Parts: sequence; C-alpha cells; structure tokens
Amino acid sequence: MLICRDKDRPPSVTSQSSAIVTERLQELVRLFKDRTEKVKEKLRDPDTSSEDESPSPEEQKQQTTGEAQDEDDHYCEMLCCKFKTMPWMRRVKNWRFPDNLIYILWLFFVAMAWNWNLWLIPVRWAFPYQTPDNIHLWLAVDFLCDFIYIVDILIFQTRLQFVHGGDIICCSAFQMDLISLIPLDLLYFKLGYNPLLRTPRLLKYMAFFEFNDRLEAILSKAYIYRVIRTTGYLLYSLHCNSCLYYWASDYEGIGSTKWVYSGFGNSYIHCYYFAVKTLITIGGLPDPETLFEIVFQLLNYFSGVFAFSIMIGQMRDVIGAATAGKNYYRSCMDTTINYMNNYKIPRDVQNRVKTWYEYTWASQGMLDEQELLIQLPDKMRLDIAVDVNYSIVSKVPLFQGCDLQMIYDMLKRLKSVVYLPGDYVCKKGEIGREMYIIKAGEVQVLGGPEGKTVFVTLRAGSVFGEISLLAVGGGNRRTANVVAHGFANLFILDKKDLNEILIHYPESQKLLRKKAKLRKPVLEGGSSYQFTLMHTPTLGQFGAINQANTRLYDVVGWLGACADSVLPHPPHHKPPGLGSECNHATGDTSAPHWNSVRFLTVTRVPTLPPSPKFSL
Repeated sequence: MLICRDKDRPPSVTSQSSAIVTERLQELVRLFKDRTEKVKEKLRDPDTSSEDESPSPEEQKQQTTGEAQDEDDHYCEMLCCKFKTMPWMRRVKNWRFPDNLIYILWLFFVAMAWNWNLWLIPVRWAFPYQTPDNIHLWLAVDFLCDFIYIVDILIFQTRLQFVHGGDIICCSAFQMDLISLIPLDLLYFKLGYNPLLRTPRLLKYMAFFEFNDRLEAILSKAYIYRVIRTTGYLLYSLHCNSCLYYWASDYEGIGSTKWVYSGFGNSYIHCYYFAVKTLITIGGLPDPETLFEIVFQLLNYFSGVFAFSIMIGQMRDVIGAATAGKNYYRSCMDTTINYMNNYKIPRDVQNRVKTWYEYTWASQGMLDEQELLIQLPDKMRLDIAVDVNYSIVSKVPLFQGCDLQMIYDMLKRLKSVVYLPGDYVCKKGEIGREMYIIKAGEVQVLGGPEGKTVFVTLRAGSVFGEISLLAVGGGNRRTANVVAHGFANLFILDKKDLNEILIHYPESQKLLRKKAKLRKPVLEGGSSYQFTLMHTPTLGQFGAINQANTRLYDVVGWLGACADSVLPHPPHHKPPGLGSECNHATGDTSAPHWNSVRFLTVTRVPTLPPSPKFSL
C-alpha cells in the first residue's frame, strides 16, 4: 500500500473507513466490557438491579394499562355519551383537609356565621330594627351565612381526616348540620319575614365548640381566651334578657307603667341596663304593678341568681386553672419555709433555698421537669429529650460511634439540676459517679495550693466529668473543685443509669470499655483534671486551635527534655512528660514533683484531624 506523506493531500476513503471501523470496534469493546461488569455485579449481589436494564414485558404492559386508565379517568359517561372532565375537578374531589391552621381559620368563619344567628335573631324578633326598608341587607347577610354552612358541609366536613382505629378516615356524620339548613325561610312568602324561622340555624353549635377546642390547643396562653369566652357567655345572657324585657314592655305597652320601658332614648341600651341591674341583683328598680310584670320579674331574679353564680364559678375555674402551677410553687415554698423554721435552719441557708425556688421557677416555669415528663408516653418523652438534649450529647467524644438507640435511651435518663452562685458541683477528692452537661450558665474549675485558682471557665454546651463514667472500682477521685459561677443549669447522667442502659447494647459497651482501657493509664496517674472542653469552634478558630496545640506540644516536649538532662530519675518513677504520674499520690518525696502545676485535659473537636491528648 502506498502511504501518502504529503500533509496537504486529503486522506483516502480506505483510511477514513479504517478509522471509523477502529472507533466502532473500540466502542463495542467498551460496551461489552461494561455489560460484563454489570453481569458480574449482578451475580455477586442478586438483589441489586441495574438502572439501565430495560423494563420487562409485564412492566411495560402495566405501564401501558396505567396510562390508558389515566386517560379514561378524564372521561365520564352520561346518557350513553362520554364527556371529558377537567383534571382540576378530580383534584378538588380528592382534596383532604387535615387538622391544621387552615381548617381552624375556616372554623372561625363558620363560628362567626353561627354567632350572627345567635345574637341577631333575638334582636330582630324583639326590637323594631328589621324594617321593610332594610330587609334586603338582613337577608343578604343571612344568605351569606347559609352559604358558609353549605360549603362547610359539602367541602370541609366531608373531607376532614382524622384517625380512628389506626386508620385515617373522613367524617361523614352531618345529620345535625343538615337539620340546621332546613329551608324554613321559604315560609317568608306566607308568614312574612319572621326572624324566628331561622332558629334551626342555631343547631350548628358543634362547629363553635370545635373551634374553641382547636383554638385553645394552639394558644400558648389559652386561659386568656377562656376568660374572654366566659365573659361573652355573661354578656349573651344579659343580651337575651334585654330582648325579653323589651318584648314584655311592648306586650304591656311602651310607657304604660313605671316598670316597662318608657320609650325614650335608645331602646336596646335602656333594656340592657335593666337586664344588668336585674340579673346581677343590684336593686333600685321600680316595683312591678301588674301580675304579668310580677311573674316576669320573679323569673328574672331566679334566672339571674343561677346565671350569675354559674358565671362566677366558671370564671373561678378558668383563673384557678391558669394559676395552678403558681399555686403549687407557692405551696411548696411555704411548706419548705415552715419546715426550716421548725428545725431552726440558719437564715443564710433559708435565703439560698428561697433563691433556688425563685430562680428555678423563673427559668423553667416548674420545679421538677421529670414530674411532668413521667406522665407522657415513652415515645413522647424520647421525642422531647431528642429535641432538647441531643445536640449537646452528640458532641461528647465518649459516645461517638455508639449505637444511636443507646444514646436515645441515655437522653431520657438525663436530669436537670440548678446550682446557685458559689455552689460546689463537685469537690476535690470525692468519688465521681456522674457526668455533667452545662445547659445554661457557667462553672469554674478551681485548683492550686489553696484551691482558689481558676483554671478554666466552662460555659453552655461544655461537658465535664464524663471520665468518671469509665472509672473502675466504684468511681475515681475528683482532682479539682468545680463551682457554679452565677446561676447554672446542668444535665446530670448517673453512672448507674448508664450501666443499666449498656446491658441491652453489648457492642456499645465493648466500645466504651475499649475507650476506658485507652484512658486507664491517664486515670491511674491522676495527673490531669477530668474535665473536657466540648464546644464546636467556628471555621475561623480551627487554625488558631491547631497552632496553639502545636506550640503547647513543643513546650511540653522541651520541658521534658530539659528535665531529663538536668534531674536524675528514681528507678521506680517514670520520666516526666505526657501522662506522667503524680508524686503526691504515691507519697514519694524523693522524686521531683513534675506535676505540681496541672492543667485541664483538653479533648480536640472531633471534626479536626486526630492528635494526641496532653496533660501536665
């Protein structure tokens, strides 16, 4: 074959075909290779299905049938004819209204329509406010309320979802709502515009009480609404009595006697004033003269006594329920004060107890959170604990890698405790059997020769004392004092609770034991305070933390090298350095006191690169 070496000469047809064939063969080889890899993967894991596989004939058939069914759903047959329906009509038909704010807002309009009939029917029946000149305005509002009733029955009530027997179903019981829409208004053409024909509209009272219940459930201070509602009940009873008084005055004759309405001034205001003086039994009313007036006034007095006493009782219940927690707090404080007075407790201790009560109630609104949570089901307690405590506990390196359910069970065991300014959270030398998580406030780690040197101040989100949960032989000795710097709210996890949880999670128990073995030399040396700073630094602080750690490592290494070169070491003693043992613990005075100055053990943030822990 002659090969053309001239670059300007175009390639021959044979060379072009050869290039195309070569490219096609490479493509086929790549496809076969990919296919082979997919087959191998499928043989290794039969459950894994490829996304590129073509659907089976049955799937294609089902898909085709589904598409055809969707198209048929848009048509309806009527009188041997098929009409096409709009898709939005199907969506409206399938609407469901869950129990949310939209439904509560709709119930507000239904309740307003019901209150229109409740308040205005007696007024239009007794007072001459409905006249032929304004009857069209009254009827317009009446028909608007009827329209709201109809929409509520056809759209909202039939599509309201609720849970019954574990299934989400829709309510279809609307017999009372249907009776409330009896069209007695048609009798207007024969009996005239009598407002009493609209009395069946009052049978939709269930919507009003449902609105009250749902509104109280979402209000943070529902007792305020209860007071307003109870006041409304009292005003409505006075409203009905004023309507009856005007009707009685009209029956006897306006201005015929001193007892009836005189006919001067605003009729409704004067009648309402009479009703207030009658039902509340203020007195100062003119004496009734006729038998009808005497009987009417007696019924007024009797109904007024019962109505007013019922309203006072309801108001007392509402206010009592609103202040039940405050009354319980005062009762507990009074009982505690009486106890301290009987046993001659010093005045300063009594003042601290009173301060604890006041701060705990002001910060939490209750004295014991566990007393409230114990009433809830276990699942709800877990949900609350996760929302409140998980963000803090998840930062503790000790529990990282443990079973998530184990952490959830641990969250339910956390106890909230409030410490006053100057209270000792833990003291040096005592056995540590719990860990602490700072929820709010600050604590200070104290040490030094006199125990007054502030090593570090821990703030909200910090964790300390978690090493005591891993100690062997009943707990480890605290090596520093921790004092509340101001008011501090802490979460406490007891070692006993943790052991009860770990029984059901052996893998997490092994992991924690492994971490305990890694830290055991440090614990036995007693050379570090067992507190861990646990806050997540910002991105801008990562470089500063790494730089500070590096410099501190260099200083520790330099100090150890200088000590090795200058001072001799006893045979039984370790060279000073990382994790060195404390000479005070052994009582050996011949060995140099390398650990006379101690620092706080600092654990790195988990998101940083791993680095050795250090202590002096």
